[in-house]
Amino acid sequence: MRIARLLHNNKPRWAILLDSVDTYRCFTSEEPWNDPTLDSKSNPLKPFQLLAPAIPTKIVAVGLNYQDHIREMKHEEHKDPVLFIKPPSSLLNPEGKILYPPSSSRVDYEAELAVVLKSRLKNATPEDALKAVWGFTCCNDVTARDLQKTDGQWTRAKGFDTFCPLGPWLVADFKEGNQRILTRVNGEVKQDARISQRIWNTAQLLSFASRVMTLEPLDVFTTGTPSGIGPVKPGDTVEVEVEGIGVLRNVIAA
Repeated sequence: MRIARLLHNNKPRWAILLDSVDTYRCFTSEEPWNDPTLDSKSNPLKPFQLLAPAIPTKIVAVGLNYQDHIREMKHEEHKDPVLFIKPPSSLLNPEGKILYPPSSSRVDYEAELAVVLKSRLKNATPEDALKAVWGFTCCNDVTARDLQKTDGQWTRAKGFDTFCPLGPWLVADFKEGNQRILTRVNGEVKQDARISQRIWNTAQLLSFASRVMTLEPLDVFTTGTPSGIGPVKPGDTVEVEVEGIGVLRNVIAA
């Protein structure tokens, strides 16, 4: 089941995408995870109609969750997940433009599997944590790599407006397994891995984070990037794909 947030008659609405992904039906409720009733009318999906499928109070992310990426970054493996937060203002729609900040000389892509929650989580077990997931989606954890190095922490480097493209939709019945996760820049594959290579899976990560902070409905949680990160420049087209979900496409702009 593909769940999208989109502009319907110039207003944000939650909708279900039909099998062809060319048409949709809107949910009647603003909380469709509680009330999945649909409008009777089907509508054609138009270009640039999709919005980021979340309205988060916060975007929680984990770094260093693939061993090959740990080696790539010349870090040591940590006992616990390394959490950081991206501001909601960094969220970007599918097909939106990633703005290259003038204060940075190197901006990198980072493909990630992400989840959007449908209920509050606090001190949850891994089993209960998965029950709070509404759906899985693709994320690009865009990073100003040079600023990450000079600052010694990650807030500025990962917090610029447009630095969290998300989408293109949620897949509510996605089952984590050995699916591919990859990045293409201008059609060339740059990252290519399997989500099974993560050190901590989604249930473990959500449970861990919920013992630190309360996670709210429609919050976003991203689960780490594999090796192969690299720079982009204005004019590049970046595609993040997770097998079984879809392709998140964005263009870099000055």
